[in-house]
Parts: sequence; C-alpha cells; structure tokens
Amino acid sequence: MRIIRNVVQMHTLARRWQKAGRKVGFVPTMGYLHEGHASLMSQARKRVGTHGIVVVSIFVNPTQFAPTDDLTKYPRDLPGDTRLCRSRGVNVIFAPTDDSMYPKTGAGFSTFVEELQVSQGMEGSSRPTHFRGVTTVVAKLFNIVLPTVAVFGAKDFQQAAVIKKMVADLNFPVEILVSETVREPDGLAMSSRNSYLSPSGRRQASALHEAIESAKATVAGGKALNPESLANKLKQRIETQPDAQVDYIAFFDANTLRPAKRVKKGVHMALAVRVEKTRLIDNDQL
Repeated sequence: MRIIRNVVQMHTLARRWQKAGRKVGFVPTMGYLHEGHASLMSQARKRVGTHGIVVVSIFVNPTQFAPTDDLTKYPRDLPGDTRLCRSRGVNVIFAPTDDSMYPKTGAGFSTFVEELQVSQGMEGSSRPTHFRGVTTVVAKLFNIVLPTVAVFGAKDFQQAAVIKKMVADLNFPVEILVSETVREPDGLAMSSRNSYLSPSGRRQASALHEAIESAKATVAGGKALNPESLANKLKQRIETQPDAQVDYIAFFDANTLRPAKRVKKGVHMALAVRVEKTRLIDNDQL
C-alpha cells in the first residue's frame, strides 16, 4: 500500500491506471477512520474486483467548515487510518496537504463548485457554506484520482444526493454508490465525531436513533401525520436528555429531498442534534 501526499504524483498515477484500463474505486474521507469507512472500502473493492485499484483519500477539508467550527480540533490519526486501510486491502491512501489542494501562492485559490437545488434545507440551512466546500473538494478529488466508481455513506444522505446531482449536472464520468449506514450496537450511526462525546454524552446520543425508531413505529399503522406536529413531539422526546439540543428534524421525499406534506410509511426522516458540544446527524426511511 502506498501513501501519496502530492497532487501531481497522484494524478500521474491515476492517468497511468486509466491508460491501462484499470478500474478505480474511490472512498473520499476526512480520516479518523472507523468500521463505517471500512464498509465503504469493501464496497469499492467489490465493485472494482481483485484486479482493480482502491484509493482512500484522507483530507480534512477546510472549505466545508464554517468560521465558528474548530477545524483544528477535528480528530486525526493517520497511523491508525493507515492500519485500517491496509487491513482492508486498500492500494493507495491519498493524503494531500491543505496547500496542495488550495494553493496560496501565485493568484491563490478562487474557484468553487456549488449545487443550488438539493443542497437547500436541512444541512444546507444549518451550515450555509458547507456544501459548497463539499462539492468543490469532491470535484477536485475526482479530477485528481479519476475514479471509475466512488462510494459514499448513507449517514450523510443529503451530501450523497448533492454529489449525485453534481456528477449528473457536470458530466463527471464516475459512478456513485451509496452504502448503508453502519451503526453501533445501540443504533448510533458510526461517526468520527462520536469520539468527542463524554461517556454521558455517548449514552444520550442514542436518542437520535431512538427518535427514528419512534417515528417508524408511529407511521407503521398507515396513518398520515402532520410533519410539524411529529417533529415537535420527537424534539421534546430528544431534549429530555440534559445535554441534547435539536437543530432540525425533517421529513422529505428521498428522491427529490422536497419536504413531505404528510408523514407516512416510506417517507425519509433526517435529524441533526447537538449533544454536549458535538453535532450529530442521522437519517432513515420510515
């Protein structure tokens, strides 16, 4: 397994693979990898086969963090990430520096990619500059790595939808796969940010999955419900936890991401909750 930190070196190698007709499976990450990421690597390997190449990028992308976010505190563990990638048969880790991705020399960096439809609402409303940073860095990574297929996690449901739209609109020659959310035994979606939680916060964080399961049970009988009313009930339930504060609870169509007028079985639910100082997200189909 190779670790490449230089953009030109990575692009040169990718062009060599492309010329040789090698399939490339790509998993973009911000590092501090866990079993959720490992499942994406397995999906990439399955898609490209034993003779294909699997690339994992590890880059804490500064352009998707708001000024109020503490970029420097995002967890990093390249040695641990390297061990996990090696154990899953990854061929290349691409771990570029900030300056190589966003040069400050010369004219500097001033070009961004922005999706203006499915990026609205939910995360787009709560974090207005977030998706512009995501689409910009993913577009850059696609151009550098030249993947055949890229794998994203369903935990970041809206993000995956934004990437799919960008790929379709801008004609990127890459297939997008979305892999199921990997969960802890109590249902909490695996996330690098879970490491921020204290033992008490970790217990309270299970309220996100419990809220989803409660919503599923509520609509199981086939009755259509008012989304505002159900969201308020779930919010009250979650905020019985002493350190939990709901950012949003949304019900929407999984294909268009448009808000649901009535909540019923088959509607998608997403929520963002701050537990202690850590912002957690989750989603599922009801």
